[in-house]
Amino acid sequence: MTQPTPLTDLRALARHRARADMSALFLQEAARDEVQDRLVMVNKSFSSVGIVAAFPQLWQGQVDGAHIVTEQETLNLPQETHDLMVHSMGLHWANDPVGQLIQCRRALKADGLLLAVALGGQTLHELRACLAEAEVSETGGLSPRVAPMAEVRDLGALLQRAGLALPVADTVPLRVRYQSMWHLMRDLRTMGETNALNARHRTTTRPGILKRAADIYAASYPGDDGGIFATFELIVLTGWAPDASQQKPLRPGAAQARLADALKTDETSLPD
Repeated sequence: MTQPTPLTDLRALARHRARADMSALFLQEAARDEVQDRLVMVNKSFSSVGIVAAFPQLWQGQVDGAHIVTEQETLNLPQETHDLMVHSMGLHWANDPVGQLIQCRRALKADGLLLAVALGGQTLHELRACLAEAEVSETGGLSPRVAPMAEVRDLGALLQRAGLALPVADTVPLRVRYQSMWHLMRDLRTMGETNALNARHRTTTRPGILKRAADIYAASYPGDDGGIFATFELIVLTGWAPDASQQKPLRPGAAQARLADALKTDETSLPD
């Protein structure tokens, strides 16, 4: 049987990340800060932390004694060792995101916590729309230029598929102002987040397409005081390695009190 072509060209992704400017990784820093803020709200201490990061340098010295590994298809993680696992900003490029989460879950001790942050489906929706409109106008066709990113519901479902308990997924939207689409695209290059899709065109994009896209962008998504806006969406996933001490949902019909009584309202029967 012929294996399907992976979504991401991992060699291209590695080249893009190798050229990244460490001073320009504000999205990676936002993800790191979001993880640290959430850990403050968890009523539990962690003694053995594992971190999977696209840019491990950003995590050096952030968590005492953390075992930090580079994101790869096969993660260098010992099983049942950590009580906290962090997966930072890699799932949106992973060819097997469920596999990444499964490997993190296997690295957790019972009742260990996983926190993962990835870019979500609303990320760069403005850029995608403008490039698509410009390319159709110029060529009559369409090619993949921005990676398709999962919606929060889809990523939340991956937690359950990976065997994690008490799964939660929520979003953190970031709206960033740029001087122009050209400045946005330059920022994506310095962050190592440019097109690494296997299905991408390997030739340089025609200048006419980019010029038209920039004009469409400026007209469609203007900033409040000039420039343009770009949306980035961080999706934060939380799940726990299963343990007998965790809360379990009640069986249907096992409730000891009526919802109508708790809400202090009348119960109305629906017609058949």
